[in-house]
Amino acid sequence: MNIGVIGTGYVGLVTGACFAEFGISVTCVDKDADKIKALKKGIVPFYEPGLEVLVKKNIKSGRLRFSTKTADAVDSSLVIFVAVGTPPRGDGSADMRHVEEVAGEVAGAISGYKVVVMKSTVPVGTGARLREIISKRLKEQVDFDIVSNPEFLREGSAIEDFMRPNRVIIGSSSQQAVAIMKDLYRPLYLIETPVVITSVETAELIKYASNSFLAVKISFINELSALCEKVGADVKMVAKGMGLDQRIGPKFLHTGPGYGGSCFPKDTRALLTIAGLKGVDLGIVEAAVEANERQKARMIDNIKQGMGDVRGKTIAVLGLSFKPNTNDMRDAPAVYIIERLLSENAVVRAYDPAAVKDAKHVFGRKIKYGRDAYDCVKGADAVVIVTEWNEFRNLDLARVKKLLRSPFFFDLRNIYEPDKLKKAGFRYFCVGRG
Repeated sequence: MNIGVIGTGYVGLVTGACFAEFGISVTCVDKDADKIKALKKGIVPFYEPGLEVLVKKNIKSGRLRFSTKTADAVDSSLVIFVAVGTPPRGDGSADMRHVEEVAGEVAGAISGYKVVVMKSTVPVGTGARLREIISKRLKEQVDFDIVSNPEFLREGSAIEDFMRPNRVIIGSSSQQAVAIMKDLYRPLYLIETPVVITSVETAELIKYASNSFLAVKISFINELSALCEKVGADVKMVAKGMGLDQRIGPKFLHTGPGYGGSCFPKDTRALLTIAGLKGVDLGIVEAAVEANERQKARMIDNIKQGMGDVRGKTIAVLGLSFKPNTNDMRDAPAVYIIERLLSENAVVRAYDPAAVKDAKHVFGRKIKYGRDAYDCVKGADAVVIVTEWNEFRNLDLARVKKLLRSPFFFDLRNIYEPDKLKKAGFRYFCVGRG
């Protein structure tokens, strides 16, 4: 089987490379000619562990090809995946311009039966809208089916998530399209991956519901962390005690400076917008969004309370991406924290193993950049760990203390034990640990 993937961003490129690894011939399309030129050489435009190796391997095998022309993917493929961006508008709704543009291009290139699969995260009702657009713009009367097949890829572990997913969601009203999709995912049947067959609308909502629920879990434990600080409790032990209950589970019960990235902030706001248009009050999701904003602000309050006035002080920020093993800084807590520190007239020096180049696009010369963690903290008045990269988990504390001008250590991810840091001579501050 041949498939096409339109859009070579995070979701599209991972999808294309992994299907090629399954032995399927894949044509990936993007309008960005420079990106396609680089991809043909095996150069991946973002950081994702293992992806560049997979891309190069499948280019060499001839199973993975790249083009700037949508028709190249449509002509040669039975299944066309749409994986273009749906960024948030000012009102929180998803911007569907790219999706609708692709639908028109696909319609202009169809000459036989195709399965058009929506991989992007889109509002409920998008499947019906796609069918309408394609039907109106077809050059000749041909049959096609629409499928919703949402992605659940975690940045930093996307290949593993694709190859060994918790579930595969297939939303379609066509038995033929479902059979074709099940055939595509046949390698996953060997590891007994659950496959959920449902309607297009239900599949579309499953994606938003899943991300919003995880955001709720994060905001819940973050709110509890504030209470833990007031009553002298340890939020890590509270989370552990909760997580051992199988009805709750331990995942996403890790307190920190708030959630970020390309999914949770965008998808929670989009879900609230969809609900609002339908006259439905999603108070829990709305509260999670508000709690996330308060948590980020609370991190700044804690830094200021710990240090006093930060004006003119040099703050070393370790970690810029919204999570480890990615260079993605979209809605990253580090962006909020740095902007607030700059507004307080602090001097910021930052380091991240993968996101320094991206940070330069965000902040330019407003902040300074370290070559590594130790260069970053040298001469600083405080160190703030924002992203829990592995290399920050076992710093040479004696060296860090010697390099710092004053021993303020703000651990916003709770990766160190308070007693150890205090014994090392730091003025140590964490989140929700009494």
